[in-house]
Amino acid sequence: MAFDKYEHLSVEKENRRLELAPAEERVSWALDKLPGEFMLSSSFGIQSAVLLHLVTKIYPEIPVLLVDTGYLFKETYQFMEQLDKRLNLNLKVVSSSMTPARLEATLGKLWEQGEEGIDKYNQLMKVEPMEEALDDMGVRTWFAGLRREQSDYRSSKSVIETRIDGRFKIYPLIDWTNKQIHEYLVKHNLPYHPLWEQGYVSVGDWHTSRPLTEGMDEKDTRFFGLKRECGLHT
Repeated sequence: MAFDKYEHLSVEKENRRLELAPAEERVSWALDKLPGEFMLSSSFGIQSAVLLHLVTKIYPEIPVLLVDTGYLFKETYQFMEQLDKRLNLNLKVVSSSMTPARLEATLGKLWEQGEEGIDKYNQLMKVEPMEEALDDMGVRTWFAGLRREQSDYRSSKSVIETRIDGRFKIYPLIDWTNKQIHEYLVKHNLPYHPLWEQGYVSVGDWHTSRPLTEGMDEKDTRFFGLKRECGLHT
């Protein structure tokens, strides 16, 4: 994968400039200055409609990639279908070669085997299918919806990031607050994920996602509080 023509790009300099730019400008800049193929990943989580709408109104044909573990909430699949029709997405769904039935038959319920089991599950069912899709699609620039407010790990991220494989990652909403997200959804008449109404602030697989209840921290709603990141963005 050749990136020689982009070696002159000063990511640090562009990050300083883009930090002050609106999200739409960040997307347009990346589409103009960074290499294709482009891809937008989405978990079709609680606030996913914002970035899906924002990016596809600028680049309607961009591939939208979902890694389907086979353990998503039924509401997530329904939300995906709703947004696919509403936004006319160029949707690509990929899965691990390890089916849920085979996983449980051979390795058990990994998510019940502590942090090591969760890490192994995420690697098999999320990270490996994503990496394979990136290669198969020839992706060189990846848009994602991470925001600094979401976790300590994400709090230090910049608009542009370079991966060890040479790909660029762009986080157009990195500095957005929950208030800005809500205002965008209202302005464009976009929905939250259906489970928002049941107290979920973050939604992944049904077996490791919990609604936020009194006495809980937001990080406790995923992976039993053992970790926040699934590995796709680390």
